[in-house]
Parts: sequence; C-alpha cells; structure tokens
Amino acid sequence: MDKKRELLSPAGSYSILKAVANAGADAVYAAGNKFGARAYAENFTEKELLEALDYLHLKEKRFYLTVNTLLKEQEVSELYEYLLPLYQEGLDAVIVQDIGVMHFIKQNFPNLPIHASTQMTITGEYGARLLLEAGCSRIVTARELSFQEISNIYQKTGAEIESFVHGALCYCYSGQCLLSSMIGGRSGNRGRCAQPCRLPYELYENKEKAVSSRKHKEQYPLSLKDLCTIDLIPQLIQSGVYSFKIEGRMKQAAYAAGVTSIYRKYIDQYEANPEKPYSVSKEDRETLLHLGNRCGFTDGYYTRHNGKEMITFLKPSHEKGKDFLQEQIYNTYIQIEKKEKINGILKLFIGNPAILVIRYKDIQIEINGQIVQSALKQPLSQESIIEKMKKTGNTSFVFDTLEVEMEQEIFLPASALNQLRRDALYQLENKMLEKYKRKNAFRFHKEAELQKEKTEKLSEKIETEGLEKVTFPKDLESEKLKTAKLSREPELRVLTETLEQFQVVLRQPEVGRIYLEAFSCIRKELAQHITDCVEQAHKMGKECYLAMPYIFRMETAQWFCNHWKKILQTGVDGYLIRNFEELQFLKEMGVKPESIQGDYNIYIHSKEAIQGFAQFSCDQFTLPVELNFRELKYLDCTKSEIILYGYQPLMISSQCIHKNMKGCDKKSDISYLKDRYGKLFPVKNRCEDCYNMIYNTHPLFLLHHLKEIRTLQTAGIRFSFTIENKWEIEQVFNSYREVICLNISKQNINQRKCKTYNRETNVSNKEKQGQYPKEYTNGHFKRGVE
Repeated sequence: MDKKRELLSPAGSYSILKAVANAGADAVYAAGNKFGARAYAENFTEKELLEALDYLHLKEKRFYLTVNTLLKEQEVSELYEYLLPLYQEGLDAVIVQDIGVMHFIKQNFPNLPIHASTQMTITGEYGARLLLEAGCSRIVTARELSFQEISNIYQKTGAEIESFVHGALCYCYSGQCLLSSMIGGRSGNRGRCAQPCRLPYELYENKEKAVSSRKHKEQYPLSLKDLCTIDLIPQLIQSGVYSFKIEGRMKQAAYAAGVTSIYRKYIDQYEANPEKPYSVSKEDRETLLHLGNRCGFTDGYYTRHNGKEMITFLKPSHEKGKDFLQEQIYNTYIQIEKKEKINGILKLFIGNPAILVIRYKDIQIEINGQIVQSALKQPLSQESIIEKMKKTGNTSFVFDTLEVEMEQEIFLPASALNQLRRDALYQLENKMLEKYKRKNAFRFHKEAELQKEKTEKLSEKIETEGLEKVTFPKDLESEKLKTAKLSREPELRVLTETLEQFQVVLRQPEVGRIYLEAFSCIRKELAQHITDCVEQAHKMGKECYLAMPYIFRMETAQWFCNHWKKILQTGVDGYLIRNFEELQFLKEMGVKPESIQGDYNIYIHSKEAIQGFAQFSCDQFTLPVELNFRELKYLDCTKSEIILYGYQPLMISSQCIHKNMKGCDKKSDISYLKDRYGKLFPVKNRCEDCYNMIYNTHPLFLLHHLKEIRTLQTAGIRFSFTIENKWEIEQVFNSYREVICLNISKQNINQRKCKTYNRETNVSNKEKQGQYPKEYTNGHFKRGVE
C-alpha cells in the first residue's frame, strides 16, 4: 500500500466537521437527517451537507455520508431525492449496511463509491470478496478482528480497509444486536440504540444461583472500555489498514478535534520515518485520557480474542478532565479556522482593466476588473491596496503572498477592488470544485412508486376482505399472488441445537426440513454427526440442512475449508447461512444457490434488498424480525421463511461472560444474566468458535397469528429450538396442531389427519391442555420498531 493513510474523523454537526478538519482529518463521516446510525446526534441539514462537501473539497479532504441503517420498503423511495443533490455536488462515498440500499445506489448512482459498514459484520476474506465483487470500494472491518485477520483480508483481496482506532466499543458484533430493539423497541439497526449493555447485570449459573466474585454489588459485565490504539499505529499500518476511523458522532467538538490532532501527529510521525523506533509521549497519553474515557482504555481486539481486562465491570461513565485542555483545543482548532494559502499578483495600470491573478497549487485564475483611472485627489497607496485585497473574510482562503504591480497616482473605487477579489476567489472555488461534480445519475422511475401504491392498497384489501375475495390486477399477478390464490400451507422447518432436540423433531410428521446447528457437537465429530442425522432424516422423508456458525472468522473458515470434503460426503441437503462470509464461502465451494437459505440476520427489509440478495445468486431468505406484519406485507415473501417460535438471539459477542466472570474452562454451557427488573437472559458460550449468544428472556410465539402469516405466502415457517427440553418441544408441536386443525375445521376438511398426528406422537388429551407457553413474546410482529 503506497498511498498515504487516511485519518477519518466523526462529526455530529457542521461546527464539529470544521474542527476535525482543522485538527488534521483527511476525511469526515457524518449523517444527514435520515438513515444514519446515530439518529440522536445533532446531524446535518440538507443545506449543511452541501456546504460541508464544498468546505472539505476546498481543503482537498473527503466527506462520507452514513446511510448505514436498515431501510423499510416505504423509505427506499426517499433515497433518490435525498442523495441526488449530494451525488451531483460530489459526495465522496456512502457508508452502507443494507444490501437493498447498496443495490439501489448501484442502480441509480453508478459512480458513487460504497463503503461496506462495520454493521455488515465483515470478519474475513470471503465476505470482503463478496462485497468487493458486488461493487463496494472499501471494507469497514468488524471491530473484533485481530491484526492477523485484517492482514489476511488485505493480502487475499487487496481491499481498501477501514478500521476503528479510537472511541466506544459495542459488546456485540455490530449489526448482530437486537437487545435494545427487543426490550425497548429502539433498534440499533435503525440508529436508535438505547445502550442496555451499559446497565448492570448479575450472572447466574442456573435460574437460582448467582455468581459474584467481585467486591461491587452492581456489575456491568457487558460494558466495554473505550478503544485507544495510539500505541498500535505501526501494526495497524503493517496489517493493511488504510483508513484510521475515530468513533464519536455523539461527542463534542473538543473531543473529536483533540483526538484527531493526536492521531494525526503519530500517523504522520510513523509514515515519515517507519524505521525510527515508535513511541508515544506521556503527555499525549494523558491528553487522550482527559478528553474522555470509559473507566480507562483498552487496545481492543487487535491483540486478543477477548478478556475481562476489556470490561469496565464498574458503572460506565465517560470521564473527562482538565478544563484548560478543552479551552486549548477550542482556541486552536475551533475558534480559529485554518485556511488554504494562495498567492496573488495585482496589476493596476491607468487606462487598463485591473487584473488579479491568483495561484493555488496547479490552478491559476485571472480576472479583469474595472478600468484603472488617474487619481484626481488622493491616489491609492500600495499599503492600502494590499490591506483591502487581503480581507478574504469567510472564504476558505488567505493570501500567503500578494504582489502589486502599479503605476503612481492611480485611483480605483474600494468596491471595485473588493469585487475583483470576490470574483477571483469565486472562480477559484468553482475551479477547485468542478472536478467533484457529477451529472450522470439515473432518473428514478415513478412507476416503482405507483406499483408500490397499488401493492399497499391490495394488502389492505386482503386484510379487510380476505384473500379469496380479492381480484388481482394484471400488473400485480406475480408468482406470489398466483400462489396466494392456492392458499397452500408453508413447509414446517425446525432448527435444533442438540441431538436430543433433533431426535424429538425427527418424530414429528409435519416437519419437512431440519436445520442442524454446526455447534451441536464437538467440531472433530461434526462430519459423522451430520452423516448420522442426515441418514435418519432421509429415512423419515425430511430434508436435513447444516446451520452454519453465526460468526465465520478466519480460523472457523479454515476448519471448514480443510474438512469440506467430509462435509460434502455427509449428504446434507443444504445450508442455513448467517453472514456474507458463508455465502461467498459456499459459492467458492461450488454449492448450488438453491441449496442455500439465508437466516434472519442477513437483513432483507425491502424489495431492493431482495433484488440485492438475488444478485449474490441467492434468493431464499428468512424474514427479518424487526418488521411488523404490515411492513412484511410489502415484500415478496414467496421464497422466504418466517420464524414462528424460538428464543431470539439478542447478542452475538466475541466476549465470553463465562470466561470473564468465572474463568475459561472451554466447556459450552448455559448460564443466565439477570437484569435490574429480575428478567433472566439465557447465555450460551460457543467454545468451538469462541463467541457468546445472549437470548431473549421469553420465546417468540406467533402461532396464534398463523392465519395472518399465511397471507404472506412464505415458503416455510420455522421453529427454532435452543434451550428447550423434550416436553417443551412437544408442547410447541401440540400448539401447532391445534391451530392447524382449527384452520382445517373452518375449511370443512376431514380432521382425521389431526387425530393421526396426535396418535403418532403419542400425545394425550391431558398433555394438550395449556399448550401456549406461560410467558412468551410477539416480538415485533405487531409493534415493529421506529
């Protein structure tokens, strides 16, 4: 990597953008009033965004717009008008999480660079390669990666890599957190995280016994210290990191500018002389601490996989100190603006127009003004001319040198000199900015909006009049609606995490497909375990899919690569994927697209996202858990499945609560986190791939909404079993049969099938009583998120 590294700073407002630019940022990232992952920051108005673009471009710096939330179907149509003026003005890139947004931008703004957000959870070369091939120009890595993993991505793909170097850390892999969403309706994927990870929790070995080895009564096991990598700049550069990203769009100007200035100093220092021993002064370390820290600093995951030294454990507070430091930064970077130096030559000769020549780097501007006259009373002096001409005011320029070639006894009105200067600086700005301007955006087709309106009206009609009474317009007679007229039952699919669960599910005649979790046994026995399960499933007439790990980092990917022949020999019918890494991995392993099913955390929130997913040669997906029923109706769900039951994963973390609180014994187990309201969150540690999963306190249960769900016409419905025992699994199936029998009865169809189900599974009438869980959640099926 030959080009100079980029220092990328945050800005929650226009004033902060100016401050970090003055402090040495090469680029700034910020959000407008829509679609940014910091919805509660001050953010920019449309006018400020355009002004910010020009301001940075005049300083030859870059501006990246965060469009890094998941967009609902009705919001996608707003993207075009939102981005068009910024695109035309020369927006340098957008930071994107949603594959629907990515697809939309590629279609409508083909020359706009796209950066894959850290919210996309890119953890390795496979995900990076997939997104590069899809049109992304930069990969923002997951914050959990080590130097080795980042280096591997760079070496294998040549990707331009952006990584976080300073600021707050999330406990969960970014983009994989539903904790705030499920317990409070404020979605991190929509920029509204309430940060429940910063609250106290107790660890329980089981539902009764607490674990406490620390002196403090309140413990904060999910609260990470702030990241600081000022000592790791050489290793970051050597690993292939191009853009050094500072977190902090919710922070004040003094913090953002102060941190930027210190990282600027040490990046420049190392790049100027990489052979010189690298060290950071004590004063600069203390400055970073006083600018703000959360119970101290951690250098993050770059040198470790996880560890309790990264956790605050105490109540997290963003500590600051030394008011004089804040004042010093204010006076240096905020109050005084650094301007671009220009050189000028002013020519004033009687009978000729005044001429001003301005030079900035390789640009030269020449402007003619009014005719210079002979002085009748007081001639102009050179000193007074220079004083007037150097008043560049609120522009981005200041004269470094200004030569005046003039005759004696001349006169020119002060207004003429001012206008000459204004015209020259205006033309200089235009000349400097013209290289950024664009004109070739595609026009957004209004037909799409009309089609959307028709679909919305049709959905409302189905809801009020019933599916069988609706006449479909010809332009909406899609495969989905043709299928809808048949009113078929979706296939029942079941996820199992243990062999015991698999054996119970295997006996259920309604089940068409079983998903086997890759961590359902120790890794060295996985191939034989899959083989045995596939054989049993096939004998019972069921498909058997392998559910790939939720996180697919370098070591896990290497294991699957080394053992792929054995896995192929198991006869597994397909694969449930949880991330972009696995999608690309399976493609490179030659797996057919029709054998790949995307899980809920490959987010499909819009029709654009469905099209974007299809461009990866994959079109089978699981409906997102953050859309409500009305929002799901906007989608074409005919190739999807929906989760009807299961303990929803709320967090997937590289940290290990078991290790941090009790010590690592490399044994996968279930423990519980108790919150301040007494709710217990099950926690599983996945030792084979070393990540934790925190589940919701109560299972999702949507069987009582099955009538509505059938109108979505999904290909499948899913039960996800995680911590359930045999009896609890049987109860879920009993509830399902009860609902199905009720539907069949209403359609005057013979109920003998239901009786057969009960007889085959040996369920007594007594066992059928009270089949709904005592406590359950509807998730977002009705309420949705903001």
